[in-house]
Amino acid sequence: MSAKQQILKEFALFSVPTSGIGDWLSDNADPDIFNRLARIESEPLSIEQFNQLLILGREAPMSDGMFNYYWLEVPRLHPYPPCKIPEFESKFHAEWVKSPRIISLDHLKWGLYRLYIDGLLYFGNVRAAYLSLRDRTHNELEDFYAKHRFETDVIKSRGPALPMRLIAQDDRYFISEMACKSYGDTPGGHSALKDALLKAYRTHATAGKTSPTIRELLESKVESKVEDDQAMRQTEFLFSVDEVLDVRVTSEQDMLERYKAIADRFFKARQAALDNTSYYLSMANDLDVYVATSMRIRDDFRLMCETCELIFNDKRLESLNLRYFDPTLSAAKGHEDKGLIECLMVKCAKVLVYCAGEKDSWGKDAEAAMALSLGKPVIFYCDKAPRTSFYRDVHPLSRLIEFKTGVAVGAMIADSIDQVVALLSRLFENQMVYKLDQPKHGYLRLKEVLSDSVVRLQTDDQLLTRTFWNLYHGHKEAGIVPNSVAG
Repeated sequence: MSAKQQILKEFALFSVPTSGIGDWLSDNADPDIFNRLARIESEPLSIEQFNQLLILGREAPMSDGMFNYYWLEVPRLHPYPPCKIPEFESKFHAEWVKSPRIISLDHLKWGLYRLYIDGLLYFGNVRAAYLSLRDRTHNELEDFYAKHRFETDVIKSRGPALPMRLIAQDDRYFISEMACKSYGDTPGGHSALKDALLKAYRTHATAGKTSPTIRELLESKVESKVEDDQAMRQTEFLFSVDEVLDVRVTSEQDMLERYKAIADRFFKARQAALDNTSYYLSMANDLDVYVATSMRIRDDFRLMCETCELIFNDKRLESLNLRYFDPTLSAAKGHEDKGLIECLMVKCAKVLVYCAGEKDSWGKDAEAAMALSLGKPVIFYCDKAPRTSFYRDVHPLSRLIEFKTGVAVGAMIADSIDQVVALLSRLFENQMVYKLDQPKHGYLRLKEVLSDSVVRLQTDDQLLTRTFWNLYHGHKEAGIVPNSVAG
């Protein structure tokens, strides 16, 4: 195999159908490029000669700062550890960052690999990244990437926030809107649930049924002008007294006492949840993680409570003292307010964790879509194998576009709480590990290694690429990808 063919084979991952850096090493590239690279181990490559080779390959030269940043050092404050890229963990040599020149083909590949990762992560397009970074100074590059890091030391050094009001696990379901509609706004005020129970009991007693279960009372016909409202009301009532549905009541007074006992717990839990919402609002600007889920039955609240405790009490996250929004601890005075609160929390949180549950729901899907569209890291947690595959490979929300930059952003799909914890730890410690993947020639995907999830991509479709970038920034709102650099 000729030197040219060997180099083309080794650098095939970096071959994408674009001008410039993407096809700098292509089959029709200038022979002098391959001849010079073939001698790299005996004649290390200086920046001056590297730039000459780039120009021969129809790409613009780079600054000393960029050359040093990507090939001659391991940046201490990069958003991920450059030495933990899987392909180079065993290949990395200290000599690479001691020499003023590129000393081997692996050394050259290491810098290109990092550039491609960064291009997909922060620009959505490798050539656009190169043209944006190529003339920056070393300090400018450090400043640019520092802005994409989590401030781990600041997060760890924060003092504790005001403690949340405790709500017993078995009482968390009381914070739901269904319960609020059933019990009413204030103790002693109007309660649709209480009225329904009284009317149903009196009807049963008149018919000679003196010891019905609460379930039997609530499954009686509920008066409503609309049949669908009747079904909804029954669903709300059955949910709101789930734990006593099979309890028999022997008199109207007995029924009222049982109602009061559970209503008292509802109002206590609801007030605690309203107080907690005030605490969440007071620390919204410092929120780390928003947990998105949907809870339809009492067991959903229990499971979500346990899930949050298992994740955020894990020792791997202990030193971070993460501030997270637990959906089982918060309530609002109405569903409109609830929507505003949750939108604000998603906007302010640094990371979103999406808990799949048994069914999808518009609410949590919208929250995940909002977070992805803001460019935030999103972790989908699903411990059901078939659905995990669906979220990773099929679900339309697994990959969206960050609205500000146009970068394609993908969610990380975790199949266990252990993975969720590990991903949160890596994110907030700036220890994420990525790998490049090219499933077909010219189609680049960036995968998060732990979950094997596609978090960024660059298509090989040149019409789509050029149309997308030319139109996406047509109004020059973000200015990250110049119109002349589509590709």
